[in-house]
Amino acid sequence: MAVNLGKYGIWCWWNGVDEELAVEIEKLGYGAIWLGGNPPGDLAHVEKLLDATSSITVATGIVNMWTDDAPTVGASYLRIAANHPDRFLLGVGVGHPEAQQEYQKPYDKIVSYLDQLDEVGVPAEGRALAALGPKVLKLSAQRALGAHPYLTTPEHTREAREQLGRGVLLAPEQKVVLDTDAERARATARPPINNPYLGLVNYRNNLKRLGWSESDIDDGGSDALIDRLGLHGDAATVAAGVKKHIEAGADHVSIQALPMKADPLPTYRALAEHLL
Repeated sequence: MAVNLGKYGIWCWWNGVDEELAVEIEKLGYGAIWLGGNPPGDLAHVEKLLDATSSITVATGIVNMWTDDAPTVGASYLRIAANHPDRFLLGVGVGHPEAQQEYQKPYDKIVSYLDQLDEVGVPAEGRALAALGPKVLKLSAQRALGAHPYLTTPEHTREAREQLGRGVLLAPEQKVVLDTDAERARATARPPINNPYLGLVNYRNNLKRLGWSESDIDDGGSDALIDRLGLHGDAATVAAGVKKHIEAGADHVSIQALPMKADPLPTYRALAEHLL
């Protein structure tokens, strides 16, 4: 892998990461900053964070294929890669059908988009695919550096590694809540997990493939499901849960601190003592 993500990174909404936070995350020793929430295809924010730091990788998690065309995104990638070699990973994906009126044949859209990225010179090793199911996981091994699954468990990571084989990037996202009060932690984790993800068909189908029932997924999610998707406890407990992805075959885990509107730095500082 030309791009070095390290074992652990952070995942934040792209407009919630400024240069100051990026510098602090780099100082803590995390290997990557994943920018979620469909960052704009000009990737200006990515470039700003790379300019402010010296070694950490910035990745998009993800640029939405329906909202930003491949030639624009490809040109942005080439600009950034020229200025910051081996420090940017372009994560792309199709999102979910409920969000796009034009959402049709997502697999064909992915293939077409990757073809266009090829045409403008974006190398396979410079990009990752949002992937949950077997078909897109296989494509991520064939046409990208690897896969960036979102809202998953170590069980999914284990299955994904078996499907991808060795030598292919597997970088799942994991939500965490640093709180030893279980009820309070679930009250923090449940809203951003339930809305929108537990209502979206691709995430529901993935959870059902992993053995979760409709009753686990409906009505805000069972406590057992929320506990797996939003790890909670003290820093040592949460870090141990994050490590389970590595033990299951992940190369890298992107950690999303909840609640989303709170300052994530205390969580990342506490976890760094156990992970880095």
